[in-house]
Amino acid sequence: MKRKSLLAILLAASMAASMTATATVAFAETEEATEETTDDAEEADDAETTDDAEEADDTADADKEAADKVAALIDAIYVQERTDDTDEQCKEAKEAWDALTDAQKELVEGEEASPEYFGRDTGDASKDDPRNQDEIGENELLVVSFGTSFNDSRAEDIKGIEDALAEAFPDWSVRRAFTAQIIINHVQARDDEHIDNMQQALDRAVANGVKNLVVQPTHLMHGAEYDEMVEAIDEYKDKFESVAIAEPMLGEVGDDATVINDDKAAVAQAITDEAVKEAGYDSMEAAAEDGTAFVFMGHGTSHTANVTYDQMQTQMENLGFTNAFIGTVEGEPEDTACDEVINKVKDAGFKKVILRPLMVVAGDHANNDMAGDDDDSWKSMFEASGDFDEIDCQIEGLGRIDAVEQLYVAHTQAAIDSIAK
Repeated sequence: MKRKSLLAILLAASMAASMTATATVAFAETEEATEETTDDAEEADDAETTDDAEEADDTADADKEAADKVAALIDAIYVQERTDDTDEQCKEAKEAWDALTDAQKELVEGEEASPEYFGRDTGDASKDDPRNQDEIGENELLVVSFGTSFNDSRAEDIKGIEDALAEAFPDWSVRRAFTAQIIINHVQARDDEHIDNMQQALDRAVANGVKNLVVQPTHLMHGAEYDEMVEAIDEYKDKFESVAIAEPMLGEVGDDATVINDDKAAVAQAITDEAVKEAGYDSMEAAAEDGTAFVFMGHGTSHTANVTYDQMQTQMENLGFTNAFIGTVEGEPEDTACDEVINKVKDAGFKKVILRPLMVVAGDHANNDMAGDDDDSWKSMFEASGDFDEIDCQIEGLGRIDAVEQLYVAHTQAAIDSIAK
């Protein structure tokens, strides 16, 4: 009996051990399978992450490549010389830009190219008139401007002058030429508006059988742009029976800062009248009493005609405007540089400043160099000085002021009269 009990006990122990071993093996196998599954999942995740990263890199590379292509196309037309390829280059650049995604457009960056070239809203180009039509007739009045790519300013300022001349001289066909090919290309590429350069405009006049040519420059002074325009016209003088070039806005330059003329007086009065009206004052004197100064920012030039800016300052003083200051983007003459003007306004005791362009158009210089948000804009530098309580900007060109338009009319009339003599 005892032997049977012992055998039963041994058998039970053996079976228990066997079952434990089987369970251990099964657990080990399960654990190993779990680990393998986990490893497989981790490897799959790693592979997927790697694929995603590579795909993102490929996308970024493709975006950069597309943006760089557009930048190169923009830089290719950001030039001052027109070629036989210009029209096609302008078209190609715009089509390539339109094909970009919004994200790709933000990546466009070149020597001159940026997203703003095509992307910045400067107004409605359809409000402008390129005035490049044929069927001119015998008498042409060619209005020559440096130009601007800012659509609203081009329509209000340059077209404003052209419209005033067309109304004043109905017997003359008014046509347009820009001297800045860079701007012509920009407007053509972005807005499909075709504006003649000087050579194209003069060739058009010859082809249309124009006999009498009067040229009215919208330039401020007898500077470098004016000189280049005169040189271009001289090459065509034998193509017409008569050619006359009218005075620029501010007339003859004069020898020094004390020499002023009626044209400068008229412009000084016109721009200050508009400035005080826009600012809500009755007069320059009322603005001065309120502690407000007006800074009129011109372009500046290394040309000998830069004395014109000092003459305009003299003219402001002769009119009794103690709160009118003339400055230039280029700081030429030196006393018109921004830091010099800041010191003048501060020393005069004014705490409020209104910046306004002394330019025919309110284009790139007015919007960026004067009123922009970058640290080197005049607005930012006046603010950074800490010397003033308020800094405001009036972004309006001279070309939209009626008194200025009528000054051009008077200059054109004098040129027409010179032909009749």
